[in-house]
Amino acid sequence: MSKGYLAVILHAHLPYVRHPEHDFSLEERWYYEAVTECYIPLIWTLEKLLQDGVPFRFTISLSPTLLSMFVDPYLQWRYVKHLDSLLELTEKEVYRTRGTPFEKVTRMYRDRFYGIRDTFCRRYNGNLLNAFKAIYASGCVEFITSAATHGYLPLIINPKAIRAQIATGVQVFREMFGMPPKGIWLPECGYTAGIDKYLKEQGIKYFFTDSHGILYASHRPRYGIFAPIICPTGVAAFGRDIESSKQVWSAQEGYPGDYDYREYYRDIGFDLNYEYLQPYLHPDGIRHNTGLKYYRITGKGSHKEPYIPERAAYKADLHAGNFVFNREHQVFYLSTLMDRPPLIVAPYDAELFGHWWFEGPQWLEALARKVAYSQKTIKMVTPSEYLQEFPCNQVAVPCTSSWGNKGYHEVWLCEANHWIYRHLHWAADEMTALARRFRHSEGLTKRALNQAARELLLAQASDWAFIMSTGTMVDYAVKRTKQHLLNFKGLWHQLLEDRLEEEWIHSLELQNNLFPNIDYHIYA
Repeated sequence: MSKGYLAVILHAHLPYVRHPEHDFSLEERWYYEAVTECYIPLIWTLEKLLQDGVPFRFTISLSPTLLSMFVDPYLQWRYVKHLDSLLELTEKEVYRTRGTPFEKVTRMYRDRFYGIRDTFCRRYNGNLLNAFKAIYASGCVEFITSAATHGYLPLIINPKAIRAQIATGVQVFREMFGMPPKGIWLPECGYTAGIDKYLKEQGIKYFFTDSHGILYASHRPRYGIFAPIICPTGVAAFGRDIESSKQVWSAQEGYPGDYDYREYYRDIGFDLNYEYLQPYLHPDGIRHNTGLKYYRITGKGSHKEPYIPERAAYKADLHAGNFVFNREHQVFYLSTLMDRPPLIVAPYDAELFGHWWFEGPQWLEALARKVAYSQKTIKMVTPSEYLQEFPCNQVAVPCTSSWGNKGYHEVWLCEANHWIYRHLHWAADEMTALARRFRHSEGLTKRALNQAARELLLAQASDWAFIMSTGTMVDYAVKRTKQHLLNFKGLWHQLLEDRLEEEWIHSLELQNNLFPNIDYHIYA
């Protein structure tokens, strides 16, 4: 038996962004960039490990909104158009940088983007769900779900609205993967007492909290954050390890800040001549990232040196070795204090790997390989495997917590966004009232009720409050919140006044078309 266990959790999520009304959408580019820089490189990493027979384990949560975008034919088509435009620009850049220090990196991008196009179009027919289902079948990765639209559950006060977020998330996962999820990623790791009751109803076996969610539980945890606690409902709660988190996340101490890694904030979309870039920028003349970044971090100042892929790859391997070394020493120490092997839970946003930290997928691959070679000390597990091996754990109620700044609710309830909640609470209460009033419906009435449920779920997404709090793309977050609430209120008026407008309802169904099998009765 190994002296300890490592559970690496990757949370993959984006808000639902789909804008067929615009020929060019900056917000849709969030999704395109994540597919190019994060999701397909992550798929490559997992496929390499499987091909080489490496005994690894990862746990990956795929949010229902992200899964819905994976399978949307419109977004699939738009992504290929985006990729073809990017390839055209890259070919020009290969020619322009010939004989310069940037030639090697532009050729790297060209090869990479052609590989991404082949993976997306030929191997998986434009649907990345096919890739993740194939990986799921291997048994080396445990996929789990999240709340329907990533609603911040501690600030949803209507019990039926909490249940709807969780039940819809489980339903979408079951539809996509053909079986129910064993675990869930609570949006923003947001927990407050009682949420586990709704998880239990949906058959969820475990969830995650930040470290203080376990450390400040209703009873002092005997093993600290190095073993799960069991809620009175029987659902397990796993706490985030502080040390492993700091090594990857910290702006000062984390690996992604190494000077040889790619500099995220230097992109040719801002560096090169506008006339040259114009065909690849927003039609309104807005400059934005293209994904072609030629510099390494270099140092804290504005001076940057050309990016050298080989040097960055060497550092990714070196840092993976350092991470394993530190976890081994952590396990050696903890094993002297515990009567069972300690569990180190290391959860991260999946988008960190490849997007913000370009070399992140290489680091994940090197990490899995190095752990495989040192299994006598530390072994990778999924939460389900750990609970199967150690089914008896301490019973306690986790503390109210999140993994946001300062550890509680401040990010999602502050001066910048507090105004949204009175409207969200009203809409949630009215949705439950509609579900009770129209217990039996069909035809256009049923369609209107189902669309009202979609609009409420979309308005509840934690992403909008987060964006308002951080001060980036605030206008868009405000617009999305207001628009979904206005859509809901329009449907509410039409339902109560018995004057349904089929053309308008149909337009909403086309625009906000996620969760096609949603049933408004979840609010009843």
